[in-house]
Amino acid sequence: MRVQREASATGSPAAEQLTQFSASWALFLDVDGTLVDFAEHPDAVVVPAQLRKVLQQIFRCNGGALALVSGRRLADVDRLFSPVRYPIAGQHGLERRGIHGRVARVANVAHRINEAACEIRMLASGLDGVVVEHKGLSLALHYRLAPQLRDWVAGAARALLLRLGDDFRLIEGKMVFEIGLSGKDKGVAIAEFMREAPFAGRLPVFVGDDVTDEDGFAVVNALNGLSVKVGPGFSVARWRLSGAQDVRRWLDRYADYLDREGSV
Repeated sequence: MRVQREASATGSPAAEQLTQFSASWALFLDVDGTLVDFAEHPDAVVVPAQLRKVLQQIFRCNGGALALVSGRRLADVDRLFSPVRYPIAGQHGLERRGIHGRVARVANVAHRINEAACEIRMLASGLDGVVVEHKGLSLALHYRLAPQLRDWVAGAARALLLRLGDDFRLIEGKMVFEIGLSGKDKGVAIAEFMREAPFAGRLPVFVGDDVTDEDGFAVVNALNGLSVKVGPGFSVARWRLSGAQDVRRWLDRYADYLDREGSV
């Protein structure tokens, strides 16, 4: 396993080890496709016991400067990683909880998303394999179980977006279309964390795998941090890991480093 630097814009290869760990990192981690492997349904994802142990060790050793930045609801991320309550940005930043437990959520969105969810559920009720995930403040249309329905899902999502209006945006991820409020994304969430303890003054490191993580990569790059793309495909991230298994191994090594350093 190795972390490779992203190829340059000209396409010339440039690969080197990213082994210079630091106890002064502020670590931001996407969940699905980054920490854990995808499942056929979001509720079927399994968090390995070793990953739980490693995240807890890093969280303890680096003063709590570890946040999970996910498209999932905050409550769903808590369920996956219980009993530890990490700082979390959920629904791509539409809800966020800092180190002290205070939760901030966007307002005046839930009723509009609820109406859209009811509408799309009725339309998709006769389609086997389309999963409508109503997250409260955002909406995800999954077609992992029915890839042949990608065009139908795309069309339905775009029609919903037109009715919701310019306040909302549509993002195509891995086998999913997501609708959420414009002006809130993972980059905004990371920037907000970086203005708070214990993240402020540290070097931001963000690891993610999907197009929804690109906003986070851009913010981290602007702060001269470390952006790590998981898997293939174009990205503004400056480094790369091949898959979730490699991410977990890399975190194992980082936890060992912190343990040796005796970080507080």
